[in-house]
Amino acid sequence: MKKILVIEDETAINDLICMNLEIAGYEPAAFFDGAEFSRHLKETDDYDLALLDIMLPGKDGFELLEELKAHKIPVIYLTAKGDLSSKVKGLKSGAEDYIVKPFEMLELLVRMDNVLKRYGREEPEEIHIKDVVIHEKKRMVTKNGVEISLQPMEYDCLLVFWKYRNRVMTRDQLLNLLWGVDFEGESRTIDVHVANIRKKLDFFDVIITVPRVGYRMEVSE
Repeated sequence: MKKILVIEDETAINDLICMNLEIAGYEPAAFFDGAEFSRHLKETDDYDLALLDIMLPGKDGFELLEELKAHKIPVIYLTAKGDLSSKVKGLKSGAEDYIVKPFEMLELLVRMDNVLKRYGREEPEEIHIKDVVIHEKKRMVTKNGVEISLQPMEYDCLLVFWKYRNRVMTRDQLLNLLWGVDFEGESRTIDVHVANIRKKLDFFDVIITVPRVGYRMEVSE
């Protein structure tokens, strides 16, 4: 399980990120103070990636970036500082990516995957579920070696189910991950995509309906 640092001083944001990372199968480690984290890093650096805010008490994110680089821990900035000079400074200093708040969780997961791949710490590019293979790099799905045509949103929905596998997902959570928090459409849109995925991949016993809640993808780890 990949260990992800979440260094963010706003408790609500930190908690939300950690919750979503746990659902996605990561092991988050939360820190709220830059100086406190700096002391911790001297004791252990067994982490795969850091999600780092810039404006922190104790030590700011620009200071911590140098320490994280020294321990060979890649960094993605998550910050409200959206001005061009801060972005340029963050990226030129060695951050792998720079995401401005607010952001969509699915976007964060995708960008995390990209960074982990660059550092050789990624999930397998081919995901096997029964007789189905998801080829992430090609955005292609095959069943018994035969390509199955999925619409772009069906593919994205399938990938979200995989990343949050064995966890119950409400329709609203799925909508937020796929379209963002501002989506104003009907939540039953998810039902249509799920029905199509089940039919095309024969996933009736893989994507399970949780009555009055949503869905869960059941796969053996």
